[in-house]
Amino acid sequence: MRKALLQLHLSVFLAGFTGILGKLIALNEGLLVGYRLAITAVSLWLLFYFQGALRKLTWREIASIGGTGVIVALHWLFFYGSIKYANVSIAVVCFSLTSMFTAILEPIILRRRPDVVELLLSALTLVGILLIFHFDVQYRTGIILGIISAAFCALFTIFNKIQLRTYDSKTIILYELTVGAAVFTLAMPLYLHVFPVASVLPAKIDWVYLFILSWACTICMYLLSMNALTKISAFTVNLTFNLEPVYSIIMAFILFHENKVLHYSFYVGLGCIILSVILQMLRVSGESRRSRLKPAN
Repeated sequence: MRKALLQLHLSVFLAGFTGILGKLIALNEGLLVGYRLAITAVSLWLLFYFQGALRKLTWREIASIGGTGVIVALHWLFFYGSIKYANVSIAVVCFSLTSMFTAILEPIILRRRPDVVELLLSALTLVGILLIFHFDVQYRTGIILGIISAAFCALFTIFNKIQLRTYDSKTIILYELTVGAAVFTLAMPLYLHVFPVASVLPAKIDWVYLFILSWACTICMYLLSMNALTKISAFTVNLTFNLEPVYSIIMAFILFHENKVLHYSFYVGLGCIILSVILQMLRVSGESRRSRLKPAN
């Protein structure tokens, strides 16, 4: 459990850079996600080929795993759309609603009884988001996109948990992002028709940011988080990822001076979200301690 929690928190730290890189990259959200998927998928095929970790699957298995990859791509699309229409701080705070969607959707998908404590902690996160939404009216479009992103994030975390019962994490991430990249590439002409841009090619500095985003903040981050999922519940993983805003917001304040444009309600809402994370971590720690002290039969 301790190793899984360490892997989880390291993946959260890496995830904290994704919003910053999304702000730095000049591409629109669609092209940004398209390049991220393509670079990551190609890199994974090369990496796993030389590691001898490639696993052949049937087309039916690829379609099953790939469906989750499309959900991942949609999560990224709405997340970076939230950054473009609002800012990094708003986008990553909305991401915290992932825990609420998980608390609602996981019992439905896995056919288990809802956890009342999870729902109460999620309600605390929801209060934080509502405070920001009510007062920071200029960011409402970005907030809505961020909320949709959180819903997709909850879904792919739950489905990953299911896939890990059958496949290893490397196989899952490889086929998820490969199918996601293929579907996104096919959809890109339509997307650019609706949201036209002057150029589809990244600038030189954008290529640097894209490779950092793909290698460190995607491959390393997802392998760590999915390894943690084998020992920790999807709800705990998603709630812990609520710490991502803390890292991203601190960096956004330093790099982009976003603290100068945020209302006081933002900080009150953020406080509610951080409190929900602390309470869940105390709860998980207490349960782990009690399980160790419980005498064997």
